[in-house]
Amino acid sequence: MTLSFQDARHLLARTGFGGDPSEIKGLMTMDREAAVESLLSGTKQLAFTSPPREILAAVPPPQGMRGMSFEQKKAFQEERRDEALALKGWWYQEMLAAASPLTERMTLFWHNHFTSSFKKVKWPALLYHQNVLLRRHAVGSFRDLLFNVATDPAMILYLDTQTNHKDHPNENFARELFELFTLGEGHYTENDIKEAARAFTGWHVAVHHGGGFVFNRHQHDAGMKRVLGRSGAFQGNDILALTLEQPACATHITAKLWREFVSDQPDPTEIERLAGIFRKSGYQVKPLLRALLTLPQFWAVENHGGLTKSPVELIVGTVRLFQLPIKEADVLAKYGKRLGQDLFDPPNVKGWPGGTRWITSATLLNRWQFLQRGLRGSEMGGHMHDGHGTDMIHGPAWLANESVETLQAVLTPIPPVNSLPDIADKWRAAQELAMDPVYQLK
Repeated sequence: MTLSFQDARHLLARTGFGGDPSEIKGLMTMDREAAVESLLSGTKQLAFTSPPREILAAVPPPQGMRGMSFEQKKAFQEERRDEALALKGWWYQEMLAAASPLTERMTLFWHNHFTSSFKKVKWPALLYHQNVLLRRHAVGSFRDLLFNVATDPAMILYLDTQTNHKDHPNENFARELFELFTLGEGHYTENDIKEAARAFTGWHVAVHHGGGFVFNRHQHDAGMKRVLGRSGAFQGNDILALTLEQPACATHITAKLWREFVSDQPDPTEIERLAGIFRKSGYQVKPLLRALLTLPQFWAVENHGGLTKSPVELIVGTVRLFQLPIKEADVLAKYGKRLGQDLFDPPNVKGWPGGTRWITSATLLNRWQFLQRGLRGSEMGGHMHDGHGTDMIHGPAWLANESVETLQAVLTPIPPVNSLPDIADKWRAAQELAMDPVYQLK
């Protein structure tokens, strides 16, 4: 059976940033399996756009800020902040331009799973390269992603592996590896963390040689360790392999993806079945997504509108759908921060909690202000007025060819809270629907 309009809309809203009528109707020629396969087969490993050159050119100076005057340090730090804002703007630009929104959604998912922040890492170039890494493995091998993230310079600096020496092991990375990245709470002991930290000693960043990963053998503890019930003279890669052998790893990742795409309440029986698929595939993400997105629970009508859009989803989805001209993408990064999701700067190692916690009295007000200003057209940096303060925006091109009923079906996953006024102007109708509370849902 081919997809209904609402089913196609639901798929695009959950796996990307929503779709306009032509994108929705394009999926209506397919059944569920074919539609999911079309999205998975269209995923990419490389970004469509290029980052600002100044980000890539900036690498940590060998001497750091030693020898700088107060004014020089202030200017130096300001330059890095400008680069960080440019990097955030670039990613918004990529999400707007990308041919595969699912790729960017999964890159964003892993960014919130393997967190790192500019405030701690301080070098935008390192965060850019981590973003490239996350995109390359976004729907590929979780195993490869895990091993690469463990040696990623941004991650090493963020979780203090740089200070992990054999005489003074730092447990931060080992703790988050077990608790957040792979196993989840209750599937390891404090002793596992202490012993695993010893295995990662000597995993450093070559700050004086371009900022790449280096294994400092002189700072590595080569002694015997006991981790997760196994003993050996383990090194870091051995610990990563051991975590992947634990059944809890596949279960933890599967449950997190369920909450991302299906509902806030994972089905324990289905989670274990899907986790088995994940393990048997050798931790390949694409087969897991295929199984997840073809579940009856994913398509269930009662789950339509059951999740809250993140600030990034709200911003990117609105700009894409309404074709809002954005002069400078960094304005979107500033809105994202105001709405509670500052790209490359999650609040802590646990990332953004998401779900209904996206909405507070303050963030809801900021969401409405973003929508009001964006749909008004003259306050997003683009040229949308005639120079005399008169707005010239009349909505996206597709609006003229669709009925008000179709417009409502595109913009709202469930019936709107407020009755739509009986107005002939479809652009005004679209604005009314975008301001309805259910527009915040997906």
